[in-house]
Amino acid sequence: MRKKIVAGNWKMNNDAFETETLLNKIKKYDFKNDVIIMVSPSFTNLQKSVVNLSDSKIEVIAQNVNEYEKGAFTGEVSPSMLKSIGVLRVIIGHSERRSLYNETDNVLKKKIYNALNNGLKIIFCFGEQINDRKNNNEFEIVKNQLSNTLFDLKNADWDNIILAYEPVWAIGTGENATPEQAQQMHFYIRNWIKINFGSKISDIVPILYGGSVKPNNASQIFSQPDVDGGLIGGASLDFNAFIEIINSF
Repeated sequence: MRKKIVAGNWKMNNDAFETETLLNKIKKYDFKNDVIIMVSPSFTNLQKSVVNLSDSKIEVIAQNVNEYEKGAFTGEVSPSMLKSIGVLRVIIGHSERRSLYNETDNVLKKKIYNALNNGLKIIFCFGEQINDRKNNNEFEIVKNQLSNTLFDLKNADWDNIILAYEPVWAIGTGENATPEQAQQMHFYIRNWIKINFGSKISDIVPILYGGSVKPNNASQIFSQPDVDGGLIGGASLDFNAFIEIINSF
């Protein structure tokens, strides 16, 4: 059975005090299910968060990593830097990184391989723009994003990969894919993995949905057979909303 996962992407929110306050609330909550919980504070709060959560099952993950291991890249962070403070997983390919910082499939492929080759696990994000869906081109766009970045992976790499489908038109807009639309795309993604890497891998790779997941729609989305959880943005900053989403399984 595939793992159920809820990952909170906190983006550029919460200072040190706000991060500690929210983490303390989350780790004290008595969760009744076996959902894997992840949180991604800002870079400045990663190390303190790892220490804070060292006695809990909540995993601290990073929001970004550079495609190179070291060098003259001002402001960047390498896989070894993350590992040195106890962070073992990173988000790669988020739509905001693609659109705001011009991260192409080629750059993202380099980031993926740099992370994996240096012992980091990844959450890889991808998804179509609104015009792609209006033109009935969403499946082709997603296939290209997957093929351009993941096609050359070794089978063993998939043990360290979580996928996150995020329709860009549903991120931070209040819009979201219907449960049926989410399932349709997740099924397509899982089938792409099956065709290229085999059913043993496609059956176990977690595929998360990201795009305006809220307490009032999480249960319906998570109940779809190929949806294994969510990459949660704004709602993960609200303790009560985040808990309700985690309890939606």
